[in-house]
Amino acid sequence: MAERGQITGGLVDGPLAMDNAVDPSAARTKGLKGGVAGLANILVVPGIDAGNMLAKQMAFISHAEGAGLVLGARVPVILNSRSDSPMSRLASCAVAALHHAHAEERK
Repeated sequence: MAERGQITGGLVDGPLAMDNAVDPSAARTKGLKGGVAGLANILVVPGIDAGNMLAKQMAFISHAEGAGLVLGARVPVILNSRSDSPMSRLASCAVAALHHAHAEERK
């Protein structure tokens, strides 16, 4: 998409392994050059399976809680994992409530 001019205003590179995308030392060790390697701000995945793996990988490594919301339906849709913590479930509910309130204000 970047090559076709559909993505503008940023540097696009890849594919990059996770360590090469977010760790400058790993990118240097592998001899990767460019403005993205080791410094990525946005990670794009090819499909929902890879996205699921990436999200779980990032949450596990950073010991972070996540929140998720499916957009495009008439009402907010929350898709939590069976393994999500109560805090993650609550955060998803909060994001859904905020999104719904914002959508109602725009009507």
